[in-house]
Amino acid sequence: MRKVGKVVRTAQRLAVVRCPDADHPDIGAQTVDERLDSVGRVVDVFGPVERPYLAVSPDDDRRLATLLGEGLYVR
Repeated sequence: MRKVGKVVRTAQRLAVVRCPDADHPDIGAQTVDERLDSVGRVVDVFGPVERPYLAVSPDDDRRLATLLGEGLYVR
């Protein structure tokens, strides 16, 4: 399991995740929380190359507000 970053905001039904470095998952990668519960899929990578942002489309059963400040991971 590898940490991909922390959810810094929500916008347009997406969770915006800030990566700690240039190493980020590919679009389509499944993300999980620290309890290994599925969170959603990466739908976009944007921003500076050194520390990009990820747009994660959450699973239908998760509320976006509960993701704020939470670390996300990929397997």
